[in-house]
Amino acid sequence: MLKNCQRIKSFKGRKKMELFIKQKVFSWKDHFSVKDRQGRDCYLVEGKLFSWGKKLHVFDQSGKEVLYIEQRLWKWLPTYVLFIEGKEAAVVKQEFSFFKPRYTIEGPNWRMEGSFGAHQYQIMESGKVIADISKEWFTWGDSYALRINDEAHALLALGIIIVIDCVIASQQAASSGS
Repeated sequence: MLKNCQRIKSFKGRKKMELFIKQKVFSWKDHFSVKDRQGRDCYLVEGKLFSWGKKLHVFDQSGKEVLYIEQRLWKWLPTYVLFIEGKEAAVVKQEFSFFKPRYTIEGPNWRMEGSFGAHQYQIMESGKVIADISKEWFTWGDSYALRINDEAHALLALGIIIVIDCVIASQQAASSGS
């Protein structure tokens, strides 16, 4: 799947991965780089500059689009659709909540737990951790560490963390503008 990206410990045939997501600070459009522990490029994420709603393209090292993320418009709360190889793989929705944000994932039987405000959360399936997400503090621009327990889930987990970052960033921008 990821030719040049380093895997970490293998357990029962599953290859674990650690990815580091770094948002470019001075960019007119959404732009993220995704690297492994050694700093090697794994993915590049680019948004469209002028579009209705967010549209993000994720490319592998060879420049092939491997994931496409599109915001559904005219929804009460943020809703994003993730496509892998042109097929809908998941829908991520923010749920109505008074005190802390909640998200649902349609498609795989995954759910999210943790503190989105503190940027410390997990993606779970049947009580097992699919991925741990944490924000790297004291960095220039948003940076996240994504620890994935099975490489097969890497792309979808990456897409979900990008969606959560987009939702949080747009809410912060809206609150600072008012």
